[in-house]
Amino acid sequence: MEMLPTPHSDCMTQKGILLAGGSGTRLDPLTRVVCKQLLPVYDKPMIYYPLSTLMLGGLRDIMIVSTPQDLPPLQALLGDGAPLGIRLTYAEQAHPSGIAQAFLIAEEFLAGQGATLILGDNLFYGPLDTFRHALRLERGASIFGCHVADPGRFGVVEFDAAGRVVNLVEKPSHPSSSCAVPGLYVYDGTVVERVKRQQPSARGEFEITDLNRSYLRDGQLELRLLGRGFGWMDAGTPESLLEAGNFIATIERRQNLKVACLEEVALNRGFITPAQFEKLIATARNPDYRRYLEIVLASTSPVPPTASP
Repeated sequence: MEMLPTPHSDCMTQKGILLAGGSGTRLDPLTRVVCKQLLPVYDKPMIYYPLSTLMLGGLRDIMIVSTPQDLPPLQALLGDGAPLGIRLTYAEQAHPSGIAQAFLIAEEFLAGQGATLILGDNLFYGPLDTFRHALRLERGASIFGCHVADPGRFGVVEFDAAGRVVNLVEKPSHPSSSCAVPGLYVYDGTVVERVKRQQPSARGEFEITDLNRSYLRDGQLELRLLGRGFGWMDAGTPESLLEAGNFIATIERRQNLKVACLEEVALNRGFITPAQFEKLIATARNPDYRRYLEIVLASTSPVPPTASP
């Protein structure tokens, strides 16, 4: 996510999938009565952050996949997306069977188009040029790499002596590199058929790592490294949730700019007009949040010739 995105043409060949499923066991008992993606990350629900990433990439047609019990509150929060100039649809993942299962659920929604999938507990902060370039792909898949201190928690990239990707390993006991694959993936229109050809893993799931390996075997997998100055957080544990909240709080207080403010993203991306943005301001119940939106609107409006400097 970026604080001040620069408008550019929308991505027309990609649809977005936001996977907000899972049982939230790592955050129990916090998730016994509320889904993980509705937990607060500082001043906004967790789901705002991955949704803002998709929007900043130019994606406007997005499906949210979650459990039957969690879909109603998510839908109550976000609605159909129309006030933000996007289209949100919802689908059930009745029995979580891996990240790649989301593509099978979304087959009709995708209708043969490419798909970008983001996990509902992943937060990205920094310039999104790498993501936007990945969205231009016509064939194959793009994944991202980020150096982390604890790669064994994630899918890890293995490299040969020349620095080429030779394998992807899910949660290895002895990682061969510190390059982890975050929960943001860009695929071409063959993704659904590839998942259909997959065999479930030993734990009975359609593994995202197996999907990525299929592209790697075909020589169609592109790895884009997220360098220094880019922040990625998986807020799926109590410790990482706290760290994410503290990180966002620090950024917002220091810069006096909000992270993942969906209304601001929609305005700056050109999804809505200033007049439509003004209507959103009227619905803001938090006076501080409303004031921030008013400042955003004022900063995008021409300064009257008679106004004081």
